Amino acid sequence: MLHEFSFLSFPNLEYLDLSMNKLFDVIPPQISYLSKLVYLDLPCNELFGRILPEIGGLRNLTILYLFANKLSGKIPKERGNLKSLVDLKLSVDSLTSSIPPSFGSLKKLTTLCLSKNALSGSIPQEMGNLKSLVELYLYENQLNGSILTSLGNLTTLTHLLLYTNKFSGTIPDDIGKMEFLVHLFLSNNNFTGCIPKNFGNLEKLQTLYLYKNQLSSSIPEELGNLKSLVGLDLSYNNLTGGIPPKFGNLKRLQLLYLHNNQLSGSISKEIGNLKSIVDLGLSENQLNGSIPASFGTLTNLEILHLRDNKLSDPIPKEIENLKKLTKLHLDTNQFSGHLPQHICQGGQLTNFSVHNNNLTGPIPRSLKTCTSLFRVHLEGNQLTGNVSEVFGVYPNLDFIDVSHNNLYGEISLNWGQCPQLKTLLMAGNKLTGSIPPEIGNANKIHVLDLSSNRLVGAVLKEFGRLTSLVKLMLNGNQLSGRIPFEFGSLTDLEYLDMSKNSFNESIPSVLGGLVELNYLNLSNNKFSQAIPFQLGKLVQLSQLDISHNSLEGQMPSKISNMGSLETLNLSHNNLSGFIPTSFEGMHGLSFVDIFYNDLEGPLPNNTAFRDAAPEDIQGNKGLYGNNGVLQP
Repeated sequence: MLHEFSFLSFPNLEYLDLSMNKLFDVIPPQISYLSKLVYLDLPCNELFGRILPEIGGLRNLTILYLFANKLSGKIPKERGNLKSLVDLKLSVDSLTSSIPPSFGSLKKLTTLCLSKNALSGSIPQEMGNLKSLVELYLYENQLNGSILTSLGNLTTLTHLLLYTNKFSGTIPDDIGKMEFLVHLFLSNNNFTGCIPKNFGNLEKLQTLYLYKNQLSSSIPEELGNLKSLVGLDLSYNNLTGGIPPKFGNLKRLQLLYLHNNQLSGSISKEIGNLKSIVDLGLSENQLNGSIPASFGTLTNLEILHLRDNKLSDPIPKEIENLKKLTKLHLDTNQFSGHLPQHICQGGQLTNFSVHNNNLTGPIPRSLKTCTSLFRVHLEGNQLTGNVSEVFGVYPNLDFIDVSHNNLYGEISLNWGQCPQLKTLLMAGNKLTGSIPPEIGNANKIHVLDLSSNRLVGAVLKEFGRLTSLVKLMLNGNQLSGRIPFEFGSLTDLEYLDMSKNSFNESIPSVLGGLVELNYLNLSNNKFSQAIPFQLGKLVQLSQLDISHNSLEGQMPSKISNMGSLETLNLSHNNLSGFIPTSFEGMHGLSFVDIFYNDLEGPLPNNTAFRDAAPEDIQGNKGLYGNNGVLQP
């Protein structure tokens, strides 16, 4: 423990390093006895309590590291007495209150790190006196107010990191005078106004991050002068106008993020000059026109985000040249024509999204052998192809959506050989044939949607092996036969839609064991016999639709145990007898439809039945409520 240390025994001690020793203690006031101490290094321990003003008596200190502890309270103003201090790091603690103005007296200070605390208030004017300061880290606090123009006096700064605070107002032009600045992080604040044009004078600047502010107006073309720039992030602002063609001069740029703004116009061909670019994000703007063919020269590009714009025309074949591409997001635009056939020529593509466009023609041949794929979005186009031929075996595939295209053919056996597959969505195509039993091998699958196709045959017992299923949609096909008993194994299932098919026989009682279900739709089939009372165990169910079948017998009173039920549709069946009085306790029920059955007797005194439209209740033998008999 630190308080057991005999400070009086070491009057000439100049260097004390106790870092990373799991010290659990307060800093004792006796530390002030080490009057000749030059270097005090106590980080990465579990020191707690406040920083004592006695440390201000260590007048010879040049290095003071107390970061990554559990220190709290105010920073004592006596820190301003440490006139020899060169390097001060108090980050990753729980310090509160404001930055003491006395820090302005630390004229020899070159590094000041107060990041990742809970400091508040504004930056004191006196900080502008730190003429020797090279690195200033104040990020991840709760500092507010504007950046004072006095910071412009810190002309030797190379690092200015103020991100994730509550700063507001405009960014002062004075920052553009810090000619040695290498890294400037002002992101995640509330800055407004324009980006200063004189930022283009910061010739040594390598990183400029201004994202997540409220900056407006156009991007100054002067930023194209920053020949040393490696990372530029202006995303999540309100910037307007076009992308400056002068950005093509940024030959060292590896990251360019302009997404989530209001940029318009076309993408200039000069972007193709960014030979070092690795990550390019222009999504969620109002960019139009086509992708420049010059993009094909960006051979170091690994990530390209262009989604949610107004881009059109065919995707240029030159995209095939980007052999290092791992993520390509072109979705939610107005692209037309065919996809480039060798889009995965480099064999490294993991994320591929082109959904919600006007694409036609075949699915690229290269996707069949693109074993690197992890997430694929092709939905919402007019793509064609035989699904039994265009997809391969993908050892890493987690998600694929090819819904709402013009795909045809039978479901491939290969999906059962994708060991990591969790989501398979193929709805709204022209798929035919039966569901292959091999689908049961995809035992990690969570969501399976084969709805609105032309599938026939039975649902096989192999479905019972898909024990990770959460959502299953088979509705809108021509499936027939019974629901297999093995469905009882799908105990994680929350959503089940098998409506609009030709399933027959009885509704299996094992469905009552799927206690996580909140949606069950078996309507528009050929189910017969009684409603199994075991469905009453589905206490999480909010919507139950078994209408348009041939169900008979009485309504099970156990249904009233469904305490979460909001919507109940039993219409167009052959149900008979009285509605159980226990239904009166279903206070969450807001909609009921029992049209066209053979029910009789009193309607339950329940809001859903009282508020039901006549057409939702009529067509029965002799139901009556408070207003008399409802005619069949």
